Amino acid sequence: MTETTDATGGSIPDGAGRPRRLAVLGSPIAHSKSPALHRAAYDRLGLTHWEYERAEVGEGGLGAYLDGLGSEWRGLSLTMPLKPEALELADEVERLAERAGAVNTLLLADDGRRLGFNTDIGGIVRALADAGVREIRQGVLVGGGATAASALIAMAELGALSVEVCVRDARRAASVVELGHAMGLVIEARPIARLAEDSGADLVISTVPGSADLAVVPSDALATATLLDVAYAPWPTALAASWVERGGRVVHGLDMLLHQALLQVRIFVNGDPLAPLPDEGGVLDVMRRAL
Repeated sequence: MTETTDATGGSIPDGAGRPRRLAVLGSPIAHSKSPALHRAAYDRLGLTHWEYERAEVGEGGLGAYLDGLGSEWRGLSLTMPLKPEALELADEVERLAERAGAVNTLLLADDGRRLGFNTDIGGIVRALADAGVREIRQGVLVGGGATAASALIAMAELGALSVEVCVRDARRAASVVELGHAMGLVIEARPIARLAEDSGADLVISTVPGSADLAVVPSDALATATLLDVAYAPWPTALAASWVERGGRVVHGLDMLLHQALLQVRIFVNGDPLAPLPDEGGVLDVMRRAL
C-alpha cells in the first residue's frame, strides 16, 4: 500500500489525500463538540480538505440519510438516538459494538460497505486511565440505555466483578443486566434512590442526559468513588455538582468525548481503531485544545 506524508512528517494511507466528507448525527445535535475535535485532528494531519459537519437526524431517519450520501463520504459519528439503528444498518459490526448493541461510528468503505464500530467503550477506558483509574472491583452504573451498555463493558475491561445498575424503571435496565450476566458479572438493577444509601464502590459512571435531575443526593460513602459523568452539556450536571460538594473526584464527560473521538479519527483515517495515527500525541493535544 502506498502512503502520503502528513503535515507532521508521518504518513497516512493512500487515498486519504482526496476530499472527504464526514458528520456527526443525532438529536439534539446543536451542542455537539465533535466538529471542533475532528476538524482540529484533520488539520493537524494535513487533511485540510476533509470536511466534518453536524446534522440533526432523529430516530428512524438514519437509513434515509445514508441512502442520500455520495462516494465522497468517509464516515459518520452517531449519537443518541441513532446508535441502535446504526447497528442494524451496518453491513459488518466489530465484536465490541455487537456486544454493546450500539454503533457510534460508521466507516463508509470505498466498496460500499458500512462498517460499524463502538468507540465509547475505549473512550471511557482511556479517559479513566488519564484520571488514574485502571482497575476496579465494584462499580455503580446510573442509567440503562445504549451508552450504559458501553459503560458496563468498560467496567468489565477494568476488572469489575460486580456492578449495581441504578435506574428509574427497572425494565429499562433489563438488557444491561442481561449483558452483565453474559459477561459473568454479579449485577442487579436498583432504584435510583439507592444512590443515597449506597455503602460505596470503586467507580460510578452516569450515562443519563446532562439536563436530568435525579432528585437524589449520593451518600457520603459513595462519593468517595471516582465519578465519570458522560454528559458534558450543561455542566456541571446535578450529580457531578453534588459529588464535588462532598469532595469527590469527577471525570468530565469531555474527557470521554475526546478519547472516543481520537479512536474515530483512527477509524476514518486508517480504517482501524487499533492503528495509531502519525504524531498521535500531537493530534490529541490539538483536539484537547479545541475543547
